[in-house]
Amino acid sequence: MSNENDDYVYDEATGEWRPASEMAATIAGDAVVRDASGNVLADGDSVTLIKDLKVKGAGQTLKQGTVIRSIRLTDNPEEIDCRYEGIKGLVLRTEFVRKR
Repeated sequence: MSNENDDYVYDEATGEWRPASEMAATIAGDAVVRDASGNVLADGDSVTLIKDLKVKGAGQTLKQGTVIRSIRLTDNPEEIDCRYEGIKGLVLRTEFVRKR
């Protein structure tokens, strides 16, 4: 989330005005990781699932509205690493989560 005092920079690649802090992170080589609503995610954030997801290999379905705490970003800006009740190595796509 950006502050009201944040400076904005025009991003020619996307054609949008974006907070300078995000642009600095992108220029530094760190990809900005966003949830399904476009909110910027960071290590340690909590997210909520926006749809039911079947977990391969666990024989379990995570229901819409399930809260996942303490996420970790991966090298892929479209995936986050997380832990949930007995499911080790759970990786979720950012298109299925929303920041809390």
